[in-house]
Amino acid sequence: MIAAAEMIKKRDPAAHSLLEIFMTYSGFHALAYYRAAHWFYQHKFYLLAALISHSGKMTTGIEIHPGAKIGKFLFIDHGNGVVIGQTAVIGDNVTIMHNVTLGSRKQMNDRRHPIVGNNVFIGAGAQLLGPITIGAKAKIGAGTIVLIDVPEGATIVGNPGHLVTRKK
Repeated sequence: MIAAAEMIKKRDPAAHSLLEIFMTYSGFHALAYYRAAHWFYQHKFYLLAALISHSGKMTTGIEIHPGAKIGKFLFIDHGNGVVIGQTAVIGDNVTIMHNVTLGSRKQMNDRRHPIVGNNVFIGAGAQLLGPITIGAKAKIGAGTIVLIDVPEGATIVGNPGHLVTRKK
């Protein structure tokens, strides 16, 4: 957890100290709840996982399904309203702003949530919906609704989301 707080301090110019992050960052707290709930979920203690997840949601305003797979150093900045669905996969060093949804579009039994690559930035209010893939180093603009795969290094904006730049 210390490494995660140190990474937040490097990425957030508003963070003044590790103690401030430990005490006041709701995204940091939500990930602590998620890690505990995910452990129980992996060990098939589904009700306990759900209770921990629910407690985390009530405390932080961030809902992360305990079945989601989240890599290292996710930074949920101003996290209120963030929702991460059960089959979502998030890579390393991803930044998610407030009111972002990694959700589904229809009920299915297999993967129904996004896969987000490493080093992706997702702007405030963005909606990533369905079994799409967001390539590494992509940027999703604030308020963008993404229903299609996003190439590595691309910047997507608008409703529906469309490509504005792409670098390798």
